[in-house]
Amino acid sequence: MNRQAQSAVLFLLGASLLHAGTTDLYLRYVKQGLRPLVLVSGAVLIAAAVATVWYERKRARRHNPDGAQGHVHPEPRVSWLLVLPLLALILVAPPALGSYSATRTGTALQEPLAYPALPAADPLPLSVVDYAGRAVYDHGRTLRHRQVQLTGFLALDRDGTPYLVRMALNCCAADAQPVKVALTGEVPPVLQPDTWLRITGTYTPRRAEDPVNGGPIPFIEVTEAKPVQAPKDPYDESWNG
Repeated sequence: MNRQAQSAVLFLLGASLLHAGTTDLYLRYVKQGLRPLVLVSGAVLIAAAVATVWYERKRARRHNPDGAQGHVHPEPRVSWLLVLPLLALILVAPPALGSYSATRTGTALQEPLAYPALPAADPLPLSVVDYAGRAVYDHGRTLRHRQVQLTGFLALDRDGTPYLVRMALNCCAADAQPVKVALTGEVPPVLQPDTWLRITGTYTPRRAEDPVNGGPIPFIEVTEAKPVQAPKDPYDESWNG
């Protein structure tokens, strides 16, 4: 691939990153806080592509001041297949990781560094990670006698136990790991994996062990469950694993 083709690929890659960063597409790949880096990377790649074209034209004029064309060896056309992944990035939004990954990966729940005071909202909206951490490691002390509300997608264990799950990120989707809360109580009779639900319920001291890695999975006593649309950001960033 010659310099002109390389600059075209650089330009397309930079444009893809800018497209992802100016829409919600980047959330399928990296954490929300990395958006500025995605935009800067795209801008740098586009600038590099423009600089390459300018440099090559300047060099060509210097070596051929009379405009004569030298002998040019054709580049292998197969090299343009490198553009296909870029077009896929622009045209196809990959699905967020869901129940398939969650049921094959052990829970990543870790003990929180602190348990900040909770507001007096009723019901109290919490992340799946926050509820699970307080339920397991704080033994539900800040959750007792409270109606809490969690949002996540459904996953079914091998024995049919329903979990409400959020995939937690350190940096990007490649390191996403699930945090699971098992459901009991008024659980919907028909459950489809990957359905997003908003659960209202109460703390229960019941626990289970993750069949994959033996990690702790707390339960929530469900009083109401409503299907909801998947959130703009499907990953939970409240986890600091």
